[in-house]
Amino acid sequence: VQLQASGGGLVQAGGSLRLSCAASGRSFSRYTMGWFRQVQGKERQFVAAIVTWSGGATYYADSVKGRFTISRDNAKNTVYLEMNSLKPEDTAVYYCAADWVGSDPPDRIFEYGCWGQGTLVTVSS
Repeated sequence: VQLQASGGGLVQAGGSLRLSCAASGRSFSRYTMGWFRQVQGKERQFVAAIVTWSGGATYYADSVKGRFTISRDNAKNTVYLEMNSLKPEDTAVYYCAADWVGSDPPDRIFEYGCWGQGTLVTVSS
């Protein structure tokens, strides 16, 4: 599967953005999909994931709970990250990723075998 992330940009603190990640290839609905982010010079960190079991349960990093929402449209082979109440500390390059094994919990970066190219989100204060 190939992943193409989009939707990043510049937004003021308190604003919103929606990231999209379009997947090519088959069996998209069978993959756990995740979003990670990375600040230059720091490690890539887990943001959110949506799994294929438990009716598509979602998982979030504590730092984004209540502000970010991950969702997927299997008919469009796309996963989304709706980001609200953005803060300057949310500034990062955001990556989508696919895990075909379906790891539990789905927040471990090394379980994801396929990555998109990243999209930059900048939140100004």
